[in-house]
Amino acid sequence: MSKPIDPSQLPYRLGVGLVVVNRQGLVFAAQRIDTQGAWQMPQGGIDKGETPEQAALRELEEEIGTNKATIIGRTADWLTYDLPVDVIGKVWKGRYRGQKQVWFALRFTGQDSDINIATEHPEFSDWRWMPLDEVVARIVPFKRDLYAAAAAELARFAVPE
Repeated sequence: MSKPIDPSQLPYRLGVGLVVVNRQGLVFAAQRIDTQGAWQMPQGGIDKGETPEQAALRELEEEIGTNKATIIGRTADWLTYDLPVDVIGKVWKGRYRGQKQVWFALRFTGQDSDINIATEHPEFSDWRWMPLDEVVARIVPFKRDLYAAAAAELARFAVPE
């Protein structure tokens, strides 16, 4: 019988989150392929040797198929969330308790037609622009506090041009 995982003994995975804002001040949100009804903003891990800024721009292209955005802000500190205990063994090969992320605000400089969620390794089944507070309300509960903290700090960027 295997010993249960003690989350407090696992590290956080370092990552980035992206608040991508269009000209109308709305934020990019996408529905996860693996969790219907779960909407989120793009986010992902930081690769070895990569700065958080480089990771943010790479994740933008990997997850939504475009590089047409400019970083305009970031959270002052790293934010964390913990995975539910029953999820820990199912993601990232059970190596992490959750994520420690820096969040960036990016101004989308392209057209909607530049966005392509049918990427090489798709994560999303649908996407739309929505108010930032709506994205926070639609995120899975275990990430809600992190999203609320990131939104509180970056909301000043989610405004029309």
